[in-house]
Amino acid sequence: MTLQLGNEAPPFSLPGVDGSVHSLDEYGNAPALAVIWSCNHCPYVQAWEGRMSEIQRDYESRGARLVAINSNDAARYPEDSFEEMKARASREGFAFDYLHDEDQAVAGAYGPSRTPEVFLFDASRRLVYHGAIDDSRDERAVGTTYLRDALDALLEDREPPAVQTEPVGCSIKWR
Repeated sequence: MTLQLGNEAPPFSLPGVDGSVHSLDEYGNAPALAVIWSCNHCPYVQAWEGRMSEIQRDYESRGARLVAINSNDAARYPEDSFEEMKARASREGFAFDYLHDEDQAVAGAYGPSRTPEVFLFDASRRLVYHGAIDDSRDERAVGTTYLRDALDALLEDREPPAVQTEPVGCSIKWR
């Protein structure tokens, strides 16, 4: 079951590729928090990773935070292991926190089905947008920037123009 609009963000405490443990409370001062289900091996995620870093850089000065979480079963998909996550984040220069949900408990609480899949929360940690980052895997073909539009609206005290879109990508690799 996927988290519903208006619901509060379930807490988490997960190891990050930076060597620290990150929790939901750590992002408490952020007026907007985008939690995005991600992984290493999915070609859809790979197509959006650069945009994810750009979004973090573009909205950082306004206090927004983007956090990526990998919940995939690394036993079946070794390229999604924590060690491979560290290597990919370093190689790609991720501007966002990249966290590992090894036991899949956080994914179970949020209910993502795809990678990448966005859950955007307001300052009270209520879900205000759920779905895709934008409308095209091909960066040159993007027509609607769902996450950017929702962030702009949220940071300007407006309702996001779209509150739900269909996430597109690889399925979460459950145990």
